[in-house]
Amino acid sequence: MCRVSLARSTKHFLQVLDELNDLGIQFLSQREAIYTDGPLGRAIVVIVSAVAELERSLIVERVRAGMRRAKLDGRRIGRAPLDVDRGAIVSDRRTGLSLTLVAKKHGVSRATVCRLVNESNTGIASSELQCAAA
Repeated sequence: MCRVSLARSTKHFLQVLDELNDLGIQFLSQREAIYTDGPLGRAIVVIVSAVAELERSLIVERVRAGMRRAKLDGRRIGRAPLDVDRGAIVSDRRTGLSLTLVAKKHGVSRATVCRLVNESNTGIASSELQCAAA
């Protein structure tokens, strides 16, 4: 079975229904047997979409509360910080090693090498040290 989301809020869903009605298209939900060609069908659609929006908001609220609770418990939220010798990566790149060699040597991506070099180069306008020139 395929689920399709037409809108993210009740207000947006009603706007979509109005646009469809203006084009002469009637919305039909076969699963719930709801037709929007009459006032009762439109009322049911509004109620169903309002309940769906409420459910989504409650889920978001619970997730945020869980994340706050985890932070208070001292657990880390998100990706762990990169545990590499940043100075060694920058110095290897400055000695002329290619991005690929530096990345392989330290077990990081080329993008990470670029980011670390560029962070260390703030204030230095040398194009030979920039990753973009590589």
